[in-house]
Amino acid sequence: MLTATYAILFYLATALLLAGLLVKVVQYARTPAPLKIPTMPAPLTRRGVGLRILREIVLFESLFKSNKWIWLFGWVFHAALLLALMRHLRYFLHPVWDWVVLVQPFGMYAGFAMLGGLAALWGRRIAVQRIRYISTPSDHLMLVLLIGIAASGLGLRYVARTDIVALKQFILGLIRFDWQPMPADPALMLHLGLVILLMIVFPFSKLLHAPGLLFSPTRNQTDDARERRHLAPWAARLEAGGE
Repeated sequence: MLTATYAILFYLATALLLAGLLVKVVQYARTPAPLKIPTMPAPLTRRGVGLRILREIVLFESLFKSNKWIWLFGWVFHAALLLALMRHLRYFLHPVWDWVVLVQPFGMYAGFAMLGGLAALWGRRIAVQRIRYISTPSDHLMLVLLIGIAASGLGLRYVARTDIVALKQFILGLIRFDWQPMPADPALMLHLGLVILLMIVFPFSKLLHAPGLLFSPTRNQTDDARERRHLAPWAARLEAGGE
């Protein structure tokens, strides 16, 4: 019963995550951007736009220019999250790729960096009055959910260890549609339950800033308003004498 319950939940959560992301990405791509509004200084070429977005993804460039402390906490959390995800790939691969093996020592401590970064970001939302004023319950709930995932993951590693061999067999069984028994470990059940909840709410939350960055007109537009006249479709029809 435990194995079947979590297997079905994982399949449903994966379907919702992928379908929700697809719907949102299509919605972002179809949303018109009738004005030239790149944040200055903006690149003059598409190649420059690509480099700008790459710097945003890797270095959080605009956040660094805006607030160094928030940049530090945010960048540490995201970098640690990436390392943790890379480390968790060992549960989905057989045999495990060489570079995944190499990243294991670094990913093992990434949970502490994740927890520290998240705690600092949550503390900022509580301690800074102007940030507290604009924070919504969903902002706090997302941070609590991420903190719960990081804390329960660390608990599995350092406090209440689980059978990782059986866990890997369970996950590989999900991928191959050949279900294997899931360890009946309360700490593991909590951790996986929180991960499933995150997968379900992700497409409907502010965490969508991840793919949304690629579609932000302030970041993905070139500064060529002087060279190329930018007309919204309705303005082009009026200029052409249409209705």
